[in-house]
Amino acid sequence: MLNHGDYNLLDGFQIPKIGFGTYKLNGYAGIRTIEQAINTGYRLIDGAYNYGNEGAVGQAVRNSSVPRDQLTVTSKLPGRFHQYQKAIEVVQESLLRSGLDYLDLYLIHWPNPKKDLYVEAWQALIDSQRFGLVRSIGVCNFLPEHIERLEKETGVLPVVNQIELHPFFNQKTQREYDASKGILTQAWSPLGRASAVLTNDIVTTIAKKYHKSPAQVILRWEIQIGAIPIPKASHISRQKQNLDVFDFDLSNDDIAEINSLTKPDGRNSNQDPAVYEEF
Repeated sequence: MLNHGDYNLLDGFQIPKIGFGTYKLNGYAGIRTIEQAINTGYRLIDGAYNYGNEGAVGQAVRNSSVPRDQLTVTSKLPGRFHQYQKAIEVVQESLLRSGLDYLDLYLIHWPNPKKDLYVEAWQALIDSQRFGLVRSIGVCNFLPEHIERLEKETGVLPVVNQIELHPFFNQKTQREYDASKGILTQAWSPLGRASAVLTNDIVTTIAKKYHKSPAQVILRWEIQIGAIPIPKASHISRQKQNLDVFDFDLSNDDIAEINSLTKPDGRNSNQDPAVYEEF
């Protein structure tokens, strides 16, 4: 893959501008798909404890001929392990499952505000970083109010906030807040879970103009608004297509048109971090 430049994180490390999602990529088939993605050119591999595939991710990384220090491997802490000592042990388990010496990025998967243990979980990630288990630490699905508490009570900001982000839910307010704190926004479900966004008239018209696919246009839009998309694709042709988004630029008018598609209730599964909990 051509080097399209990385983003600088608050902690001084760097992260690629596009990643590869591994949700539901498990077992030996998962290993092959993830290894294929690395060989295709992906350098950011996004996994999670709750995906049940840290072993597959780690094996694919070890199988790859790409040097370990050129890969950014992510995992995530589940809600049932937010208590401090459990969180420390789960980070250790993530390493043991993956067979890797360290993880590049470890995120709290959801804030689970009703349980209200996310600050305790964050302290565990801070200490895991200090112990050398993980390189960088961040969060997923955190609202400004959650991040404010992390900063106030620990003095440490996450370097990344991974949130649901696609044309039907562009998260402008959250993105602007993250940017104001120097936090990079990652986009999960960047193409939407349903295919409606890929057949939207505005998106397909823009795609024809650039001789690109609707998916490529959406991923390019996310990159240009400052987000890091993490698409998942099992087939090598789609993996390659999703990476091939650095040879064109959308105009400001194109970006405005795609932004116009956002909806107040645009979430795919009504997973509002203010109330939703995942364990």
